[in-house]
Amino acid sequence: WITNSAFAFQVVQEYERAVIFRLGRLLSGGAKGPGIFFILPCIDAYARVDLRTRTYDIPPQEVLTKDSVTVSVDAVVYYRVSNATVSIANVENAHHSTRLLAQTTLRNIMGQRPLHEILSERESISQHMKALLDEATESWGINVERVEIKDVRLPVQLQRAMAAEA
Repeated sequence: WITNSAFAFQVVQEYERAVIFRLGRLLSGGAKGPGIFFILPCIDAYARVDLRTRTYDIPPQEVLTKDSVTVSVDAVVYYRVSNATVSIANVENAHHSTRLLAQTTLRNIMGQRPLHEILSERESISQHMKALLDEATESWGINVERVEIKDVRLPVQLQRAMAAEA
């Protein structure tokens, strides 16, 4: 005869999954949800993982282009957890890690290209960045859905020189 006090019932929403650890080990069967599940108090611990798409607005990054022009680049990354268990077990903080990787990847890609290419091929640069991020975050259980380059700001002197030529 088992009383209800021996179990703790939990509910996860349609867009969530629960990754359960029993005595520190990952419980077999993968993440639970959506719906109701139970844990054994003092024996089980669980982490809720939100599967909805997240948006990360990469703060403006000062980048030195291949042709030695300093530009400020602004981008947005759309990503979501594709595997709740892996996102908890393989990386300490999948969201923070994805954000840091997005910033460094943006700087690296922009630093390898000349200014005219950055200005004229934003879509292909976005696709290239998405592919690199998606490949790197796959082992973290993250799927990068989209990358958009919002803005490329030129130095004031270069803007004036371009306006004078026009």
